[in-house]
Amino acid sequence: MAGVSTPTPPPTAPDRLPQQHDLDALLAVAETVAREAGALVHEGRPERVTVAATKSSPQDVVTAMDVASETLLRRRLAELRPDDGVLGEEGTDHAGTSGVTWVVDPIDGTVNYLYGIDDYAVSVAAVVGDPDPATWTVLVGCVHAPAVGTTYTAARGRGAWRDGVPLQVNADVPLALSLVGTGFGYEAERRRAQGAVVAALLPQVRDVRRIGSAALDLCRLGAGGLDLYYERGLNPWDLAAGQLVAQEAGAVVTGLHGRPPGRDMTVAGPPAGQAELVRLLEGLRADEGA
Repeated sequence: MAGVSTPTPPPTAPDRLPQQHDLDALLAVAETVAREAGALVHEGRPERVTVAATKSSPQDVVTAMDVASETLLRRRLAELRPDDGVLGEEGTDHAGTSGVTWVVDPIDGTVNYLYGIDDYAVSVAAVVGDPDPATWTVLVGCVHAPAVGTTYTAARGRGAWRDGVPLQVNADVPLALSLVGTGFGYEAERRRAQGAVVAALLPQVRDVRRIGSAALDLCRLGAGGLDLYYERGLNPWDLAAGQLVAQEAGAVVTGLHGRPPGRDMTVAGPPAGQAELVRLLEGLRADEGA
């Protein structure tokens, strides 16, 4: 398909891939629709973006372009993959018959988009099983950041790429030398609890970054732009594509207390550092409270 730049990946690890799915075809669809939605939100962005609606709090905003982008994604996926399901942040929830569900975030980093900050992206992933991080298998993912012209892609068992260049997470370093990414919820009590965790964490790490897009945080981790990442409150559309990029770049991605990643907590990084951060967050009870 035009505009798809992902290179031919290496052979698939046979024990990791559901063989009935064509990863090349799925990845081409993911990148195609992510780029089309990215062009819509970037080229169609007015000089001043306004809030169309709010969700969990007045700070948790939706713009008209969030809705337009998801409408485009839903329409194009119906054209290209009519038997598949779709789950989207702005309300799309369509069960298909093929066993594949597309998990989409039309603008990940909406507040950045609202303020004209370039760190936002369209996130598209194909999963099998229930579209739930606790049970799904993510087959392919694409995170396209149109304002900076960067595209991250990954296919299960085949690797991850940024603009066609293979990705690899940073080697393990001590927590004190780690640059850690995180994010915050939009409800006041949740933020208060998350602020206490950051206050305890900050003296123990090199520094902390809050970029404003979970998908891009996970992709930057995979590309070596962060050493570690954690966040509480991620929804399936925040996590799906970025999780696969990070994992295929060599990251371990889990929750706390042996649980899978998801709304309670997501922690990602190279094995030793990730395990150390998990232990620290468990000690801080970072997945408890509001």
